[in-house]
Amino acid sequence: QVQLVESGGGLVQPGGSLRLSCAASRSISLLYAMGWYRQAPGKQRELVATFTSDSRTNYAASVEGRFTISRDNAKNTVYLQMNSLKPEDTAVYYCNAQTLLRQSYWGQGTQVTVSS
Repeated sequence: QVQLVESGGGLVQPGGSLRLSCAASRSISLLYAMGWYRQAPGKQRELVATFTSDSRTNYAASVEGRFTISRDNAKNTVYLQMNSLKPEDTAVYYCNAQTLLRQSYWGQGTQVTVSS
């Protein structure tokens, strides 16, 4: 089992930046994949950015070039650096981890609000 704790959300003006963190309860280097998803009110949860154990990354087209996913294996933490934020980025952001057996775990989510 993997416990995930997100932090770093908040209120930011359009064009601003935030960095989300996701701390895992076990070594992330042993996981198949980790990533960030988001869910806006009235919408389905969608992929934001992920990376797999072979270091491949995948970004949603809407965030490509603005968001960057990274990890610190020593801290068992995954980050999402979000720049040039737009109001449409407003959502609850969830961290996800998949084990080698493809078991999926979610964090509790952190709210990101982009508004002037």
